[in-house]
Amino acid sequence: MTILDKIVARKREEVEQARQKVPVEVLEAEAYFQRDPLSFREFLLAPERTGIIAEFKRRSPSKGLINGTAVVEEVTKAYADAGASALSVLTDIDFFGGSAYDLVAARGANTIPVLRKDFMIDTYQLIEAKALGADIILLIAAILSPKEIDTLASFAKGLGLNVLLEVHSQEELQRSINKHVDAIGVNNRNLADFTVNIQTSFDLVDQIPSDFLKISESAISEASTIKSLKEAGFNGFLIGENFMKTDDPGQAIQDFVRELKSV
Repeated sequence: MTILDKIVARKREEVEQARQKVPVEVLEAEAYFQRDPLSFREFLLAPERTGIIAEFKRRSPSKGLINGTAVVEEVTKAYADAGASALSVLTDIDFFGGSAYDLVAARGANTIPVLRKDFMIDTYQLIEAKALGADIILLIAAILSPKEIDTLASFAKGLGLNVLLEVHSQEELQRSINKHVDAIGVNNRNLADFTVNIQTSFDLVDQIPSDFLKISESAISEASTIKSLKEAGFNGFLIGENFMKTDDPGQAIQDFVRELKSV
């Protein structure tokens, strides 16, 4: 059993526990559930922003503890102030050290779109995401069938949420493209063994139809890499550990953006 298999198995248990503890009707009564999600496309393509989707992540299965002291409100606001187009917030507890609180806190401190970064396998999680203040949800092709992607993506769009579909290979891309998806992200990290290779993005970019926003995810640590990815056709760039592994993620993104403007 791979780490991904373990994560999904645990996620199924979590969803059932959450459903019993907090019924859908309670989630739908939350204040954030009534708000209209922000447009991912609008912020990602805004000329005054960077295209960076800056991530708040405390730990990962491959790296262990990344940052155990960062305050979610402070870090995410610093990301937004530095020009991030969107925020990515991990809500998985067991494997990434995230929480629902992190998402709520990030939403309350910011006025740019927030992605709920988690392993979405059930419509309950989509309702939960909107109730927590998310604007974007992630669907991972590696753990979902085409039918499941269609069901979850169409349900999310019905809630007004933006949908980011994540793929890692040509096979995943070809079987997973869906009309309800807003953006397709190429994950440069193989979720089976957590190895990374930026070449994955360059190999797949031309195979993504132009109707979709194109996002490169993971393994981005140099401003020059973003320049090359832009030239290849990508609109957005999800950066996680590069900022969070520092003592001051807010300063790290400021330095990165300054370098990005100079290349």
